[in-house]
Amino acid sequence: MGRAFEYRKAAKMKRWGNMSRVFPKLAKAIEIAAKAGGGDPEMNPVLRTAILNAKAQNLPKANIEAAIKRATGKDAKNYTDVNFEGKGPHGVLIFVECATDNNTRTVANVKMHFNKNGGQVVPTGSLEFMFDRKAIFEFDKTEDMDLEELELELIDSGLEELEEEDGLCIAFADYTDFGNMNTKFEELGIELKKAELKRISNNPQEFNEEQQEEIGKLLEKLEDDDDVQAVFTNMA
Repeated sequence: MGRAFEYRKAAKMKRWGNMSRVFPKLAKAIEIAAKAGGGDPEMNPVLRTAILNAKAQNLPKANIEAAIKRATGKDAKNYTDVNFEGKGPHGVLIFVECATDNNTRTVANVKMHFNKNGGQVVPTGSLEFMFDRKAIFEFDKTEDMDLEELELELIDSGLEELEEEDGLCIAFADYTDFGNMNTKFEELGIELKKAELKRISNNPQEFNEEQQEEIGKLLEKLEDDDDVQAVFTNMA
């Protein structure tokens, strides 16, 4: 089975099935993009991508518009990206990406989640090499689409791998080529369903059901935190 299968499997098992969790995170991503590059999606490719991903998760149009309005208003918050690396129960490796307007609060909360749930935060840079950072794009295969020709078109923009399963295509590239790939898809007129950056374990480990349950308690606490945008592990 290819990387696309593993990616989809991980996506299906993702714990952000609850709208009360995922909607605020999607809205925050839109706010950050709009504040950095302006509130017009036509002129701001990062905002276009944030909106694309929000729509893929069924974030209502009103929420999207409200997020852009907040970001472009005089009281817009200043968010800073901060990452944490840690070990959880049974030695699972965890990488946490946050966006915060109060770093002191975020540091205290993330450390508390780890400490209270059988884990610990480790020095920054200790685990980053255990994850490959990838740009991942999803789109539907159309009847007139030749995937071999498409691969050739995308290689110069950074394509590493293109897989198709049940009509869904998933393209992988290094994270540094995210912008190049996004632009190429627009030039080719291919409508993306999702475009995102992911950290994928380069040495995934198996955990039994009981261990996964213990690990899951920590992951849920982290994912529930308002400042946490994404959580990645080395779970197979």
